[in-house]
Amino acid sequence: MGELLASGDMKKTAQDHALRIALIVASVRQPRVADSLLAWLTEALAAVPWLDLEVIDLATVDLGAESSPIAGRLAAADAFLLLTPEYNHSFPGPLKIAIDRHLAEWAYKPVAFVGYGAGAGGARAVEQLRVVFPELRATTTREAVLLTAPWERLDECGRFLPDEGIEAALAGTMTELRWWAEALRARRDLDRVGAA
Repeated sequence: MGELLASGDMKKTAQDHALRIALIVASVRQPRVADSLLAWLTEALAAVPWLDLEVIDLATVDLGAESSPIAGRLAAADAFLLLTPEYNHSFPGPLKIAIDRHLAEWAYKPVAFVGYGAGAGGARAVEQLRVVFPELRATTTREAVLLTAPWERLDECGRFLPDEGIEAALAGTMTELRWWAEALRARRDLDRVGAA
């Protein structure tokens, strides 16, 4: 994860410079391997100085409520990291509901993916999401983390044990997410100034 820990003028820890990343957990099943993957991600990203991570766990969100309980949290985010399983060659229904219930909250922001599943490692879920998000004026990163059978990488305590390839994939994904998040936030800021 050394690539994520930038040095020099790239190392900004002030709250007004940090990028707010919403980590969205798409699985609502219990039990779920997503809990182990979430623990790994939050630990891996905790020491990254340029981001402010907020977890939005769809298993704890009432998406049937009259007003969206997560609209404000999505709107405040500079970028999104989706942790999603692959179900039946696609992504979970609750994630589609969360996507479709919002519009402006996604616009002109980047979305990156940590997908997981059996043989394809969540690749088919991620590929479908790459088609959905541009319709909301969001952009998706090329880099992604794809985890094949992550339940086979859990230790006796249920802790996910990534190898060097997985750590490198996460570092590459977050580096690209940062690039897009900074560029698009700067443009949104210009638009707000121009509209004032």
